[in-house]
Amino acid sequence: MFSKVLSVAAALFISLSSCSNPETKTEKKPHIVFVIGDEEYRSEESMPMLAKILKRDLNADITLCYSVDSAGYADPNRLDHIQGLEALETADLMVMFTRFRALPKEEAKYITDYAESGKPMVGFRTATHTFMYKEDSTMKHLNNEWPAKVFGQQWITHHGHFADGHGELTSVSLLPDVKSPILNGVQPFDAFSWLYHVDGGDWKLSGDSKPLLEGLSLKSNHEAKGELDKFPLTNPVAWTKTYTGQSGTPARVFFTTLGHPYDFKNESMRKLALNGIYWALGKEADIPTNGANAEFVDAYEPNNSGMGDKFKHELKPLIIK
Repeated sequence: MFSKVLSVAAALFISLSSCSNPETKTEKKPHIVFVIGDEEYRSEESMPMLAKILKRDLNADITLCYSVDSAGYADPNRLDHIQGLEALETADLMVMFTRFRALPKEEAKYITDYAESGKPMVGFRTATHTFMYKEDSTMKHLNNEWPAKVFGQQWITHHGHFADGHGELTSVSLLPDVKSPILNGVQPFDAFSWLYHVDGGDWKLSGDSKPLLEGLSLKSNHEAKGELDKFPLTNPVAWTKTYTGQSGTPARVFFTTLGHPYDFKNESMRKLALNGIYWALGKEADIPTNGANAEFVDAYEPNNSGMGDKFKHELKPLIIK
């Protein structure tokens, strides 16, 4: 009887030891919330493409928050609503690709509250001008001040469209002596994105921004105007920084001004985006030396960039399970 009690006790000890061993715990799946609302660069197509890859390789919980019309179809031209932003209350990462939104205060608050939380953020291209409030003076600080301090810069200018989507406009290269796991597997490439100005002349990236990649404008309105002293042909196109909000906790931030829909056809662009997301989540040790797996989950055939009616109509917001 005594030996049986000892056996039971030993089994219980082993069981409890296994439960308390950190190596046997199931790692919490990250909840990644994509905030999508841009009427020019087909973020309603590129961001779900990235989300599918993250679901496959990180088994992440994904929420895609779209700008939608009254019938529930994706409508990037609707500037005053993005559905589902309450998901940010439980997010581990906010990924933003938005442009000149004038959201109701209660919707904008989900975004700004998340930014103050100390949790990580990733931004693409037009998130330097996420908001545009023209009338409400209580919200105008979100137009320029907010993106500059959170993401590193506000909207300033760019070097020009030039046959949008019918040729590359920016040559992207790695900066010398810059080492980061975000650059694993990223090779120099030519991007369809025209170069945004974020640093130089009267402007400087904010805070502790650390550029990772440089873009050279292959054709420039500013060169034609003799303005290269203000807006040089080369500028950072990707960087990391921290943002410390009301929580007092420094948040990791990765940002890239690239993001033309055709850019994401390039494997290096996808690796850059995915590596940046891994890094923001604190998973840089999980980035292989050749970069994150950037293979498409399914076909990626986006419409070209452009304003107006150039998006895919009757596109239902994707739910990834």
